[in-house]
Amino acid sequence: MAIKDITLGQFFPGDTVIHRMDPRTKLIFTILYIVALFLADGPVGYGVALAVLVLCVLLSRIRPRVLLRSMRAVVFIVVLTALLNLFFTAGGPEETPLVSFWVFTIYPAGIRAATFMVLRILLLICCTFLLTYTTSPILITDALEWLLGPLKAIHLPVHELAMMMSIALRFIPTLIEETDKIMSAQKARGASFDTGGLLQRARALVPLLVPLFISAFRRADELAVAMECRCYHGGEGRTRLRQLRFVLRDYLALALGAAICVGVGLLAHWGV
Repeated sequence: MAIKDITLGQFFPGDTVIHRMDPRTKLIFTILYIVALFLADGPVGYGVALAVLVLCVLLSRIRPRVLLRSMRAVVFIVVLTALLNLFFTAGGPEETPLVSFWVFTIYPAGIRAATFMVLRILLLICCTFLLTYTTSPILITDALEWLLGPLKAIHLPVHELAMMMSIALRFIPTLIEETDKIMSAQKARGASFDTGGLLQRARALVPLLVPLFISAFRRADELAVAMECRCYHGGEGRTRLRQLRFVLRDYLALALGAAICVGVGLLAHWGV
């Protein structure tokens, strides 16, 4: 997989219903959706979650291949999680092992756990990616600051925390692009990142990581100087270019998110 295929943190401008939605609504809906994923415990519950995600993708007009391409970055984690659940989930006393070899035994419960866990991870990643694809980093910062607003009562630097998360999210695509450029330059000098054993590949990454870290620290220093030159002093007295307001579609989306969360929880309670 090429480094440039990683789309985490990218924003795709658009004029769809999802794009026009208040960022606070999208953030809360994503949180409710993630809660629903962890409550789901049956095929019907996961089916509902999948249907909601497909609906959101269609409304956002984000091309499905963009989401599928982003999944390639987590294939190893997904496969490892599936294997761990498959081989280390014990069946009930009434379950007969399907396969047994060496120290591994596969039960029907293991297959069920592996399938649902993989589906949960993929849906969770897709919904969070969809949030960043349809919301600019500035709006995500405003939404995070609003959501963490009650913590100001205990003197937590909410604005600074939201700004740091936004900057980190904003610079992910930049660092990915920088990594791709450095890899291309190293390959032109004869470096190879895809051949040899695991240790050899790890050593080949050293000429890549050193200039990448230097570039990241340089960008951080330039950003700090630019913020100082513009007299940035945190959130005190700052105004916003765009005032956030809830409208009807936001209330409907929040109601839908709450209904999904409650509905999936009830389906899990009923064993479906």
